Formats: sequence, structure tokens, C-alpha cells
Amino acid sequence: MKPGRTKTTLYAIANRVKMGKKVEKSLKEKNQSAVSQDEDDPNKTPEPYNCTGNFQADFTELCKRNNMAVIPPVVHRARPPTSQSQVESSKPEKGKEKGKTSAQQQQSEAEPDPELLEGEPVEQPPKTFVLKEKFEYFKPSVQVEMENYDKPDTVTEIFIRGWKIDETMMATFAQCWPVMEKLHTINLWNTGLAGETLTMMANCIPNIVNLRTLIVDGNCVEAENWHELISEESPLQNLSLRHCGITDKGAQSLGTAIGSVKKVNMKLISLNLAGNMIGDLGAEHIAMGLRMNRTLMSLSLASNQIKDKGAIKLGEVLSRFPLSHEEVVERRKQFSEKGSPDRNKSPPPSRRADSKDRPGSVRSSSHADKDKKAGKPSGKKKDGKGGKDAKEEEKHDKTKGGKKEKEEKGGQKKDSRGGKASIAADTKTAGKGKGKGKDKGKGPAVQEVEDAGASDFVNPLTDAADFIDGQLLVAGNRVLINLNLSRNCIGEHGLAALLKAMQYQTTLTHDSKSSGTGLMRIGVYKNKVSTDSEVLAKLTEFMMPKDPFYKPPPQTPDGDSNS
Repeated sequence: MKPGRTKTTLYAIANRVKMGKKVEKSLKEKNQSAVSQDEDDPNKTPEPYNCTGNFQADFTELCKRNNMAVIPPVVHRARPPTSQSQVESSKPEKGKEKGKTSAQQQQSEAEPDPELLEGEPVEQPPKTFVLKEKFEYFKPSVQVEMENYDKPDTVTEIFIRGWKIDETMMATFAQCWPVMEKLHTINLWNTGLAGETLTMMANCIPNIVNLRTLIVDGNCVEAENWHELISEESPLQNLSLRHCGITDKGAQSLGTAIGSVKKVNMKLISLNLAGNMIGDLGAEHIAMGLRMNRTLMSLSLASNQIKDKGAIKLGEVLSRFPLSHEEVVERRKQFSEKGSPDRNKSPPPSRRADSKDRPGSVRSSSHADKDKKAGKPSGKKKDGKGGKDAKEEEKHDKTKGGKKEKEEKGGQKKDSRGGKASIAADTKTAGKGKGKGKDKGKGPAVQEVEDAGASDFVNPLTDAADFIDGQLLVAGNRVLINLNLSRNCIGEHGLAALLKAMQYQTTLTHDSKSSGTGLMRIGVYKNKVSTDSEVLAKLTEFMMPKDPFYKPPPQTPDGDSNS
């Protein structure tokens, strides 16, 4: 091969290599410029962040994306140190561990005590707290309790205290909390909540599946939209609203959310409204909610402005109360839905064969009305058809009890037992749709309870009722077991109404315990009643044996011990 050709080939190869390097450099520069343009472009929306359940990582990342100047740290909640007795009580079981602990004890005993070396007692630093930097305690932080501190996705409780939560921060929490599977308690004390942030939290709560306890003490919200926290979708069982400045307006919305004729809260067990500004009107609204609610077991209205009128309303709902017109209508509706599920069904085939134009029950009732107007018995044959219907009408007219046909549903039953029996008969016919002659010994209330006991949730309107002085009275709430009315303005008349209600509850629970045990604890101290009041003494003495924490005094030995 000639040397000239080799040189040309080498030059060609070198040129190709140089060109390739230039192309690579240009491509790199283009990529870098594109990346820098993407980073410098402020209008470009970042990709949405998907929370992973790790609260610390999710919260920090979302705060960075929201361009927060100060990001509150997520810290473990401080716990009191374990006492020496608990340390000594936890003894090791294995022999090796016993040997190690004994050796450690010998070493600790061998070390000289600094107090004894100098001859004077030296004050050692306390072990009940940890020293921090100045104002470190007052800086915003999110305290958490975890099920397992080695696993960051096991946060069970969140505590935020003493710093304002605005809409941006609440939106951040609304993204983090629903993904946390172990979270069951949220405590927001004095966090400056407003109506908008409260609505955002209320919309977020149904998505936190395992949330059971919410404490928002010390947050005065002007809108007083606290009822949004206990909506039908809310899983809350314990709600604390202490010192939130709740007035009669907020108590009205809370009472409606607790229970009404249309809907009832079925999950809330404990409600704390202590330290607010609820008066008699607010107590009346809460009592209206307790009429229909049969889930709430503990209610605290301590340190409010409730007087005798509010206490009388609460005592009324605990003993028995008259039904309003709306409640009477709903009561009859409940009986009609539960007692006659086949009301709208078509007649059986055999009945259709006998009646060509319309059901025989309708024809017989219309003919009965015509016969009444003409003053003639309804059993005569005037139809001209001479079928089975006329024979059945004659048979039913000759019976002793005056029974109607079983298929008849449009007529009304006559009753000669007075006003009370007539109203009960109306509800019974609306519930059952059939008249029986063997139920003379049983009262109508017993039949109503039997009709209403088929479903899981028994509506309080379907309980046994008494017709007294033109009003239909039903038994009150016996599911509530704890009521705190301490530090209010209740006088003698209010305490007397509460005592009467407790006595009436006792008579009901002796007869039947299926609807609850009745009130077991009631707090009425520091009201406008002297300590020497006879009514206060009777109420305290009456309720003392019912208290589950009450311990009767030990019985002194009598003549047996002396002998």
C-alpha cells in the first residue's frame, strides 16, 4: 500500500472523530440549555405530589412546594420519664440477662457517690425535663405519637398547639391526613381556626377512615359552623369544643346535627361543650337533638350560662316528652312503612278472578258506605251478581267480633273506648292494616313496640306512647349516661325537674332495660343553689349508687364480731 493513500485515510478518520465530538458537544449544550429554561420557567406547573403515608416526608415536601418561609418541624411528643419503681418491676426472665443486671448493679454499687466524697450534699440536675434553647418551646411544631418509632408511617396522634393554622397549612394537612392509616386522634389547641379552615377540615375528616377523636379547644370561630364536623359522613366518636365561644346560635346547629326528625347522628358518643356561652335557648336546642338521638352517651355543658328553663328542658327529654305535630306525622309514617310492607301490592290471583272490575275490598267498602246512608244493613245482596263476595260479607256481618275482611285496607276501624284508644287505633291501623279481635287485653302501645322492633335502629318515635291531656307522650332518652351541668346558673326549680326525671327513669329501667340504663352520673355542683339545699341533697343521694365509680362504705361488724 502506498504511503500517500495511508495518509489520506488517516486524515479522513481524524476528521470524522473531530466531527463526532463536535456533534456530541452541541447536543450536550442544547440539553443543558433546555434544562435551564425549564428550571427558570416559573409558569410551568410542577407535577402533583402523591402522599406516601410518611407524615414527616409528605408534610415537609408539601410545605416546600407551597413556598413556606418557615416549615414547622415534625417532632415526637414529649413523654414523662418512667419512674424507678416501673424500672425495678420490669425484671429479666433469662438467666444470662439476670447475670448481666447483677453485674451492672455491683458496678453501680462500687462507684462512689459524689455526695459522700465531698462530705456535703451536692444537688444533681433533675431528670424530669430536657433543656432546650431559648424560645425553642414556643416555636411552631407538629408533635406526633407513633405506634412504632422505627416506622415513620405509623403516626397515630397529632398535636398542634399555640400557632395559627391558615388556609394554606390546612390544605397541606388535608393532603397528608387521609393517607395516614393509623391516625385516630387530632388535637388542635388554640390554633386560630376560622370558618373557612373549619370547613376545609370538615370536608377532609370523612376521608380519614380511622379518625375517632377530634379536640379543637380554644378556637373561637365567628361563623360557629361546628356542626359541619359531625355530619352524616363523619367518623368522629369523640368531639371536644371547650372554650370555643359557642353561643345559642352554634348550639342550635349542633343540636340539629345531633338529631332531628329527618336525620340522626349515629356515631358520636361523647361531646364536650364546657366553657362556652350557651344559655337556656341553646340548652333547649341540644335537648331537641337528644329527643331523637340514641347514640350519644356523654354530654358536658359545664361552665355555661344555663338557668332553670334550660335544666327543665333537659329533664323533660330525659323523662318523657310530648310529640310535636311533625313528630306525630313521622311516627305514623314509620309505623306504616314497617307494619305493612305489602300495602301497595296487587291482590292475589283468586281475588282477581272473583272481582271483574276492581278488588272486592274496595267494592265492599263503597257498598258499605251506601248502605249506611240508606239505613240498610250492608250484608244484603244488591249487587245482582250473587258471587262469593256477597256470601263473605254476610258471614263477616254475623260474626261476634264484627271482623272485617282480611283483604280490606281502605276502611277505618271503629272503637268505643274513648279518645286515647281511638288515637292508638289510628296508629295501629296505619302500622298493621289488619284488625284482630283477640287483642283486647293488650294495650295499643305494646303492639306498636312489637311492630317497630324489626329493624336494627329503633326510631324513638315508635316507642310506647301515652295520650294524656290531648298530647302524645313518649319515653325520653335513656342512652345518655353522663351529664355535666356544673358551674351554671341552675336554681331550685331546675334541680327539682332533674330529680323528677331521674326518678321517672328509674321506674322505666325497672320495667325494661332494652332502651338503656338511664343517667348514671350527673354533675350539678357550683350552681345557684346552696349546699344545704334539700333538693340538691336528694339528687346527690339518689344518684350516688348509680355512679359506676361509687364505692359503698364498708359495713361495720354488728353483734357477730362482739360475740
